[in-house]
Amino acid sequence: MTDANTTIQNEIASQDVVVFMKGTPQMPQCGFSGQVVQILNYLGVPFKGVNVLADQGIREGIKAFSNWPTIPQIYVKGEFVGGCDITREMFQSGELQTFLAEKGVPVKTAAA
Repeated sequence: MTDANTTIQNEIASQDVVVFMKGTPQMPQCGFSGQVVQILNYLGVPFKGVNVLADQGIREGIKAFSNWPTIPQIYVKGEFVGGCDITREMFQSGELQTFLAEKGVPVKTAAA
């Protein structure tokens, strides 16, 4: 499990926004991962997708790492944000956009 934790920590540190997901940003393999990708793409947020289906150690390790049972999992500047439901709720309320901006992550502003 230590190797998985090291890999997870390195992935989280590699970019401001990292999504541990099923599939890739170009081809999500589950609806929840797809929703998170759609939200981040809509906001123009650059992010890295880590395909947990490609590595069983990462798939199980990320759940223990975050103490969160489901995938996808979103990290911003090394901080665990949550899964699909939390991300969607934050997006719909505008909280996600504010959170990202406060963390220094560029967000495309919606046309008024």
